[in-house]
Amino acid sequence: MRLSRGIPLAVALVAATVTGPLPAARAESPGHCARQEALHVPGAALQRTACLPDLTTTGLAGTPYTDTADQAGLTAADTRTPSGVPGTQIDGYFPDSSHFNTTHGWQHDAQFVIRLPDHWNGGLVVTGAPGTRKQYATDKAISDQVLALGYAYAATDKGNNGTDFYRDGTRPGDAVAEWNTRTTQLTRAARQVVAQRYGRAPRRTYMTGISNGGYLTRWQLENHPELYDGGVDWEGALWTTHGPNLLTSLPAAVARTLGAARDEDLYAVGFAPGSEFLWPYHEKAYWGVTQKIYRAEFDPSYDPGCPGASAGTTVEQILAPCASDATYDYASRPASVHRAVARVALTGRIGKPLITLHGDLDALLPKAADSDVYARMVDARGRGRLHRYYTIAGGTHVDGLYDSYPDRLRPILPCYRSAFTTLVSWVERGAVPPADHTVARPASGDVVDSCALGTAGTPAG
Repeated sequence: MRLSRGIPLAVALVAATVTGPLPAARAESPGHCARQEALHVPGAALQRTACLPDLTTTGLAGTPYTDTADQAGLTAADTRTPSGVPGTQIDGYFPDSSHFNTTHGWQHDAQFVIRLPDHWNGGLVVTGAPGTRKQYATDKAISDQVLALGYAYAATDKGNNGTDFYRDGTRPGDAVAEWNTRTTQLTRAARQVVAQRYGRAPRRTYMTGISNGGYLTRWQLENHPELYDGGVDWEGALWTTHGPNLLTSLPAAVARTLGAARDEDLYAVGFAPGSEFLWPYHEKAYWGVTQKIYRAEFDPSYDPGCPGASAGTTVEQILAPCASDATYDYASRPASVHRAVARVALTGRIGKPLITLHGDLDALLPKAADSDVYARMVDARGRGRLHRYYTIAGGTHVDGLYDSYPDRLRPILPCYRSAFTTLVSWVERGAVPPADHTVARPASGDVVDSCALGTAGTPAG
């Protein structure tokens, strides 16, 4: 798959940055961006506040208030998005010692964005960046829609980002552990900013995210349910102490990339039959780099000669697998490695309603080794009543691949939007969501902007 102007998606993911200072902006109509001068993000080391005529990507594209390059591949090209949402945007960062994020020329991590629409519905939506991306990555996929619905919105870069994120911290697991801390920090701060802007705290706060953002959603609802009313998990990454996790499924994929494994070896660790047409792309863009950077995060002593992405200087070298990862055996690694993963592991003990979506053709986080397992974990913890799990037939890890295979894939974003609406009805009106099921790919019709999850039940009595 290639992006506009012939830029490979893999290059965009590694190289995307936004530079330059934030320009001044001011109110354009009475009441627009009210109380702007009183807004203060608790704990922020720096913040810049701007009053803007449109907080969506339609209005922000080409400005320093978003980063369309960092959104590359997450949505289908023909996705329709709302526009015309005036309000206030706050960009800034919390104190941090790492400097991977060069957005705005700040060279400082723990960057965030908070958006406050003029016409507020009383809610707040919080997310963290997917993959190794930064705070604007889900602007088109999530921010545009929730802003149009009237929600305030907050997103974090997770405190470290880019393919060298694992270099942050001093102990194995520190970098990923920080993702959770930064999300909690931003949620608490954003709730106070909302109260400053609108005169009252949010009536509802929802956590949501894609991939690593889905992992954050799961972790937050397990560990800080007091901060949220519910969440939508879009193919969240699964970390468990003894597996499965990325380090138990990806070595087989790396081995196949290097010609040392058969298709059956991938099926054995969870990759779905029928997803083979997506494997060549993932060999070049995802499998090698993902395995080595997470192995470097949790098991840095495994191969000193290939510590992670730092072992390469060109995009091709960064994305290429390490030969040693083809034989990586998580189960046999020292107890210290498992303890590092345990620091960030999920338990399934969610404390608020959660809807999980996962594509049956995901070739990075195969659902059999991920969301299928997480659903069983939730049930084992006695929290099944708080969880709904929908498999999206024809869905894969990034919606942008639909543009290359429109006859075999469907974007998950429309199903995500339906899931968010379903969650709100569940939380706020007691409407029981449909039972867990597979959402079939329609034989015809609009799959880019339409997805029906099924009929919700009646309000719970």
